[in-house]
Parts: sequence; structure tokens; C-alpha cells
Amino acid sequence: MGDVAAKIKVMPESPDIDLDELQVKLEDSLPQGAKIRGFERDDVAFGLVALLPTVIVPDDAGGTEAVEEAFSDVDGVESVAVENVGRL
Repeated sequence: MGDVAAKIKVMPESPDIDLDELQVKLEDSLPQGAKIRGFERDDVAFGLVALLPTVIVPDDAGGTEAVEEAFSDVDGVESVAVENVGRL
């Protein structure tokens, strides 16, 4: 089986959240077998910036559900949504 790449939109709880610190927390929360290939940032509104990590997971790992749940449990995260998914 191959790998799946997913771009996930992570919205912080407020514009006051330190995005660099949030990135580290997201990386530390990844389930086994998943890895982050890179981060983008997206200006949303009123100073709020979303993080867009590209996550690589094995195709047999049940998709991105475990990653979404792990990201949702991180302090400072308001919401998590999958933007794009594709095979590598």
C-alpha cells in the first residue's frame, strides 16, 4: 500500500495563540506512522491565522481520522477540517 497526503486546516482558538508553539504541539500529537511534510499559514480574518499542515499517513491506517482526533485534542485548537486528500 502507498501513502496518503492530506492538507488539514487547523483553526486556533484566538489570534493570541502562538502559532510556532501550536505547530510543535501538533507535531508532538501525531499518531504513530503519521508525519508532517510542512506547514502553510492562511490569514482568515481579524488577525486570525489558520495552520495548514500537510500530513502523510499510510494508506492502510484508516485515513486521517486518527490525525484529526489528535489535532482536536491539542490545547489552543478550535477546529480541524480536512481540505484536500490525495495518494502519493
